[in-house]
Amino acid sequence: MATVLFISRTDLVKNSIIDANTDTDLFIQFIKVAQQIEIRNYLGTKLYEKLQNDISGSGVTGNYQTLLNEYVQPMLIWFAQAEYYPYAAYKIKAGGVFKGTSENSESVSKNEVDYLVNKARNTAEYYTQRFLD
Repeated sequence: MATVLFISRTDLVKNSIIDANTDTDLFIQFIKVAQQIEIRNYLGTKLYEKLQNDISGSGVTGNYQTLLNEYVQPMLIWFAQAEYYPYAAYKIKAGGVFKGTSENSESVSKNEVDYLVNKARNTAEYYTQRFLD
């Protein structure tokens, strides 16, 4: 079964500092990674698979819709950011690994990226604790 994502590109872009012009191919895999590692861990396999089946099938309704909208999606938005940020500046091409920059910006230090990752992870853990409670 293909992985059915619990959030869309739009959900992530609207609720993060990721620019709307960012190519989806640059971050979509990090949504999948965060969902498979973090969200499945907290939901458990049965609930995780039920949500995937409902999303890909007839749709999520009732308490499951509330669970998805109010708890799971906010968790995933922030866990996905924590996964993406360390890799955001890098590209791997035939010639090797490159760090991209924009003409009107400056590269951030590893400490600054680590700070963003920690802030995103802390926010994800806040939503996770709400879910667990």
